[in-house]
Amino acid sequence: MTLGAAPAHIASVQAKFDPGAIAPEAAGLAFGASDAYWRSILSTVPDAMVVIDSTGHILSFSAAAERLFGYTEAELRGQKVEVLMPSPDRENHDGYISRYLESGVPRIIGIGRVLIARRRDGATFPIELSIGEAVTPEGRVFTGFIRDLTERQAAARRLQDLQAELSRISRISAMGSLAAALAHELNQPLTAIANYLEAARDLIAQPGAKTSDEAIQALVHEAVTEAAAQSIRAGQIVRRLREFISRGESEKRIEPLGKLVAEAQALALIGNGNGEVDVQIDLGNAAPVVLVDRIQIQQVLFNLLRNAIEAGAAEAAATGVRQRIRITARPAVADMIELVVADNGPGPGADAAQHLFEPFQSSKAEGMGLGLSICRTIIEAHGGRIWYQAGDNGGSAFHFTLMAGALGDVDDD
Repeated sequence: MTLGAAPAHIASVQAKFDPGAIAPEAAGLAFGASDAYWRSILSTVPDAMVVIDSTGHILSFSAAAERLFGYTEAELRGQKVEVLMPSPDRENHDGYISRYLESGVPRIIGIGRVLIARRRDGATFPIELSIGEAVTPEGRVFTGFIRDLTERQAAARRLQDLQAELSRISRISAMGSLAAALAHELNQPLTAIANYLEAARDLIAQPGAKTSDEAIQALVHEAVTEAAAQSIRAGQIVRRLREFISRGESEKRIEPLGKLVAEAQALALIGNGNGEVDVQIDLGNAAPVVLVDRIQIQQVLFNLLRNAIEAGAAEAAATGVRQRIRITARPAVADMIELVVADNGPGPGADAAQHLFEPFQSSKAEGMGLGLSICRTIIEAHGGRIWYQAGDNGGSAFHFTLMAGALGDVDDD
């Protein structure tokens, strides 16, 4: 692009504003010092700086502006600033200045705005433009500070892409956690359903059994009823886990502690035979009711009991010593109660004990390593804590705390 010389009518303003535009011999030594000072600013200011008069003609063009737009100051001095703008701002800029001079209402001066600029090669790019105004004896001048936003917007897009990817990974992780938790927690009720239905089938298939026999009917009815109850429990587990992962909240109610522990014990002993494991329950003088989500706390107790049963099964078979599990409760600080599930099994070992509550850490050959991690998440969501200690007489002892409830609010249906 070839640009002409500066119009004569702005020569005086240009000379006043830009001392370098006139001959040094006419300026004198003092003026030369002022020129050097002004030039040092133009060459070092980090943002591009363009100075125009009230008619839109360029008076000064900084070194940073030269690098940004691809023009030299000599090429642009005296030319209309619209050369740095794409359409429609290129055609409308004179109108912008006229409107401001007539109304005195600033639309960008002193405010700043994100706009689009045009380089020498015709490429457009985003800028942040801030404009200041000064009134001189020769007229108004406007100083524009221009910052290239290309890298900033690219960085913003990269950040948005990264945030979107992290969000996607988070959703996938949550889905994976939900799937793993469901696989772990649904195993028990599904196993119970299978056991009950197999028992009903065996009763019906007994040699000489008659479906009209009242005793047979009663047993089959009981087995099918329990299977149905376990199927409902499986659905409750799915719903509660989904809500728990999505919101991290629990549906807490006042529950009788004895009933809650007894039901969890019965569930844990399904398929193991009550005669093979001795379970003792001693709730002592602990609060008779607790503020909990019943399903979730029963899952905690179930996991701890099943871990104790499975951990001690091999040793009990080898030594002939019966498995013993003791569930105790006692008051704790700050209106909490402490429950302990202790067994006489072999214990996890010192190294494994340090990682018991971490996900995917399991000493069982077929374990997923999620049970104790889920227990910790549930207990902490209830405002309590869970920890492991070696048992007083060997074996393991898992302790956890729950909020005690008010007896008058108990719902024992």
